[in-house]
Amino acid sequence: MLAATGVETLAALLHELAPRNYGRKTAQLLVELAQHSTSSGVATAARSRSLKVLCDQLEHTQKNLAQLEEEIDQLLDQDSGATGVKSVPEFGRKMVAVLRAHLGDVMRFARADQVVAYAGLDLQVKQSGKWKGQAKLSKRGSGRLRRLAVRCIRLKNSAFGIYSHRLLARGMKPRAALVAVMRKMLLVAYRLLRTQETYDPAKGCAAPVARPAQHTPSPDTLATMGA
Repeated sequence: MLAATGVETLAALLHELAPRNYGRKTAQLLVELAQHSTSSGVATAARSRSLKVLCDQLEHTQKNLAQLEEEIDQLLDQDSGATGVKSVPEFGRKMVAVLRAHLGDVMRFARADQVVAYAGLDLQVKQSGKWKGQAKLSKRGSGRLRRLAVRCIRLKNSAFGIYSHRLLARGMKPRAALVAVMRKMLLVAYRLLRTQETYDPAKGCAAPVARPAQHTPSPDTLATMGA
């Protein structure tokens, strides 16, 4: 039974199966829950079998994820088109892979604002007859790309994070600043994918690398958008 397994034994098993997700704290919690369980001990073998099946499935999933990450790393190492974006410290290999997968051949975008719209960071106004709603993000395209961009912004000592703090210091609202930095991050990636230049944080976060030809929101307008 789990209650008799022991914290250290269970922790070692969890660490082996999923070292980045589970450890001794999880093992201790599981053992405590098992010790205080109201179970009468009936069908112990069946429950043990079910737990083993779940552990086997977890182990199998972890192996598949490790293999997938290895294949992604190999593809990125062979991808000459990703040289520029790989020079951005905030862009981990997962972010680079997502950018390449979702943006594809960036030469198909004639203007920077097309990339912004493709990622769902453009403004959209719903209207019907005389009624006209507020401007909000269209949220078209990849939600995964937008979520990973938020993680990059929040990295400690990130140039994009510092740029975000500058916007906030100027009085821009947090949600508006977040969207503005996400757009800048996307435009930096777009330019690097087109030119294969090496990333310069001072240049990239000091001024827009490419200004959208249209639909550029003001800070007040951005403040009304949904994230």
